Amino acid sequence: MSTTRQHPPGGLGREPDGTGPAASAVPADRQWRTLSLREASGIVPMARDFARQALHEWGWLPATGADRRAAAEDVLLVVSELVTNACLHADGPEELRIACSPKVLRVEVVDRGAGQPTPRTPHRAGRPGGHGMFIVQRLCLDWGVVRTPDEPGKTVWAELAAPA
Repeated sequence: MSTTRQHPPGGLGREPDGTGPAASAVPADRQWRTLSLREASGIVPMARDFARQALHEWGWLPATGADRRAAAEDVLLVVSELVTNACLHADGPEELRIACSPKVLRVEVVDRGAGQPTPRTPHRAGRPGGHGMFIVQRLCLDWGVVRTPDEPGKTVWAELAAPA
C-alpha cells in the first residue's frame, strides 16, 4: 500500500468539480459528493451520515445481501477513521469528498495538518488508539496522501472496491 502518490490508481483524480490537470483522467460516470467540515461540531457523526446518504443515493444501501452490507459498512468505517485522524492529528478536517464509479468508491479528507498518516501494526489490540490507518490499510484497495506544493495541509484518500 502506498502512503504518498501524486496520481493515485484508478484514475480518480482529486478534482471533484472536473477541472484541473486530472480532469481528463476523470471518468464521466463518476459521481462526487462534497461536505464542508470547517468549524462544524459533531464532525465524525456528520461525516458518517453524509456518507450513508451518498451510499443510499448510489444504491449501495439498503443492502440486498451480506456482501453489499459489509461493503457499505467498510465505507462508513473508513470515513470515520479518516475524519477522526484529521480531528486528532491535523487540526481538524476541512472537507470530506466521496466519489463513486462502477468499480471503485473513493473517500478523501482534506485537512490543514503537516503530519504523515502511518499505519501501525496493532501491538496491543485491546488498547484504544493507534489502529485507524491500520484499519484503512486492511479494508481498502489502496490509500495515500496528496500534497499541493507550497500550500499547507494535505488530502488523505482511500479507495474501496464497489460491491459486486
